[in-house]
Amino acid sequence: MSDRVLLTGISGFLGGHVALQLLNAGYIVRGSVRNLSKADKVRATLAKAGADTSRLEFVALDLMNDAGWDAAMADCRYLQHTASPFVLKMPEDKMELIGPAVDGTTRAISAALRAGVVRIVLTSSMAAIAYGHDKSRTEPFTGSDWTNLESRAVNAYVQSKTLAERRAWDLMDAAGRHNDLVTINPSAILGPLLDEDPGTSATLVQRLLNGSVPAAPRIPLVIIDVRDVAAAHVAAMTAPAAGGQRFPMGERSLFFLEAANILRAHLPENAGRIPRFEMPDWAVRLYSLFDKDVRSNLGELGVLKRLDSAAAITLLGRPLIPAAAALTATGETLLAEGLV
Repeated sequence: MSDRVLLTGISGFLGGHVALQLLNAGYIVRGSVRNLSKADKVRATLAKAGADTSRLEFVALDLMNDAGWDAAMADCRYLQHTASPFVLKMPEDKMELIGPAVDGTTRAISAALRAGVVRIVLTSSMAAIAYGHDKSRTEPFTGSDWTNLESRAVNAYVQSKTLAERRAWDLMDAAGRHNDLVTINPSAILGPLLDEDPGTSATLVQRLLNGSVPAAPRIPLVIIDVRDVAAAHVAAMTAPAAGGQRFPMGERSLFFLEAANILRAHLPENAGRIPRFEMPDWAVRLYSLFDKDVRSNLGELGVLKRLDSAAAITLLGRPLIPAAAALTATGETLLAEGLV
């Protein structure tokens, strides 16, 4: 395999796993970082994970700057656009998230279209699918669903992912190339860390393990393993039937107490710091006055969401890694990296 792939966000949690699987599949990977000073660390991380880094290149790109995009896309057959801000704590100015997400997607896809790449794979999110709907909904969300941005319950992150994906489809439709875009819409991405950076999703597990969560809020997490999400990105580049499709990915929903119980059973050495009880909703609201992470997610209190991952399972050709395995792999690598 000698095809070159431009991979934005290679230094991120998901981006690193996508790079690993692309390199293992024989592709040439041109990874983008905001500053080339990160290149050596990314290369060492991927080499430690077993990748052949002789086919790894780096370019400096900024989601908010036009410079370098056309040159970075030169000679690339595919674009994997994984770079986008991801936070748990909402900023005071929502444009801190929306601006880079939408403008970065515009720059990446516009450059890819100018370069004539054959397919673009965009990392979107269940945030673009499953929010702003009636909380009583019980049926799984599918690739046909879109988040309702008119809802007051939609936060800045959800807006950023929805608007960025909408922008991607608009650009592709305007170019007459709808079927050359694929979006992967994962839930909370967990799984083994490749380095000592816990990123954002793993911070949730880190807090369960380090004693900073005294009792578990009644907030559910829809969990998907990073290895499955990365594999879907790679498969979506070449699978003929994937073109023009959205792929929700979530293996299972777990309330925080369920996740805590799984971690306690699997990591008994940390059992004393893992919460054993569920916090009443009124107490969560009170606690949120002192914890911005919790305050930013109050809208999800008690709201159980499910994703229909059938299309992603077909794309992968195998079942998804169980949510419990993704959760415990996160915990194991947090401990191994000394992050708990």
